Amino acid sequence: MPQRVCQTETEYTRVGSNYVNGAWKREFSHRPLQLIDPDTERPRGTLMCANTDLVGKAVQAATCARDPFAAYSAEDRSSVLEHLVELLLRNSESFAQVISSEIGAPITFARSGQVQAGIAHLRSYRDALSRVPEQLQQNNDPKQRIQYEPVGVAALITPWNWPLNQVILKVGAALAAGCPMVLKPSEYATATATAFAELVAQLDLPKGVFNLVIGDGATGKLLVDHPDVSMISFTGSTETGRFIAQRAALRVARSAMELGGKSANLLFADCDVQTAVRQGVAHCFRNAGQSCNAASRMLVERQIYDRVLDLAVSEANAMNVGKPFEPGTQIGPLVNAKQYARVRSFIDAGKISGARLLAGGSAPPSHLQSGYYVQPTVFADVEPNNDLFQGEIFGPVLTITPFDTEDEAIHLANATQFGLAAYIQTRDMERADRVASRLHAGMVQINGTSRAEGAPFGGVKASGYGRESGIWGIRSFQDVKSISGVGA
Repeated sequence: MPQRVCQTETEYTRVGSNYVNGAWKREFSHRPLQLIDPDTERPRGTLMCANTDLVGKAVQAATCARDPFAAYSAEDRSSVLEHLVELLLRNSESFAQVISSEIGAPITFARSGQVQAGIAHLRSYRDALSRVPEQLQQNNDPKQRIQYEPVGVAALITPWNWPLNQVILKVGAALAAGCPMVLKPSEYATATATAFAELVAQLDLPKGVFNLVIGDGATGKLLVDHPDVSMISFTGSTETGRFIAQRAALRVARSAMELGGKSANLLFADCDVQTAVRQGVAHCFRNAGQSCNAASRMLVERQIYDRVLDLAVSEANAMNVGKPFEPGTQIGPLVNAKQYARVRSFIDAGKISGARLLAGGSAPPSHLQSGYYVQPTVFADVEPNNDLFQGEIFGPVLTITPFDTEDEAIHLANATQFGLAAYIQTRDMERADRVASRLHAGMVQINGTSRAEGAPFGGVKASGYGRESGIWGIRSFQDVKSISGVGA
């Protein structure tokens, strides 16, 4: 695999941009999209979208592959995933380079975070296949069984912020479940998806099981509305997720939505304050704040509030904003001009909203002359009715709000439309358990304890529905069938 893969008309010439029915295809629409380097703000080439006919061919290829792929046993599919894990491990540095180049992720984080997260999730699917049977007896009666079967052709629509990990979460689950698929990655992350498709092309799969179409939202809508697509798995904004869910519901197609977040991080006075602040700030600013589960709202018990503010400012000011390929860079550029303008507008509005700006701001870092760079920014005294508190900024912006009681902390944590993740910092494990059960979130982490590999990823409320990773992700792509009267 080359060190840099470019999915543009002017730079990408080794293969066609779309992978359909086992072959690379160059069938484009007349909707060229100019790509801009997030570091230099210079044009990188023109992205060409797949035309309507090719999208239809991709769905048709997946439909024709449904029966051949259904003949693969769980062991066969596990072997496919194992081969893919091996290919990713061999090409991990190439993927880190592509991701860093494409979305501006710091190269160190691209290696240790972006690539490794994807490989871990792929392993979780492989391992789940070997642990969980696809047939179960009902009431211990051999003539009453429950059978899990692939739901059918799946449309996979992925975002740009974790371009390999999000592709793997969906492709890995579909492969494990036995579903043929059409992948439509974000137009800002096509190079990573194309590099991944090159690896999938090396797997022992029937033609048409995996298809890749390149394009924008209009391309995705073609997939969402296609009558032969049985399942739509989408990760992205809540606004787009609502649109897709409505379109899917019109024809009673299944959908799984992994949407926005505004995750609360609750710091109680008895926690290890220094560790909690260090980890919380890092989690908020990781990937330049462009993560749906970022710990972007820090809720702090008033007894330790002033100390937390001082520590948070010190941590933010110590973070290195720099070029993606420079060693030591902790925060790279935002992905594009639209995202850059959005984050800066939140910061500017926050400065006149009554919140206190303690660090950072909307001005670009003085040592960087170009690029979509935003300083790590900290606001204090952020009220629940403030847009900073309610809106998913998707940038390196941390808000801090005090609370006096446990009930108030829970109320503040639940006081947004989102419910993806939450974080609790306390030495009192009874309190941690009590608070975790009352938080409206799909995932809760206590004292920096990461989720186990294969644990379900997903949220509630406007953060979506359905789960990814491990057996939970596989089941999203399977139907449940009850069979009675046959057996020993």
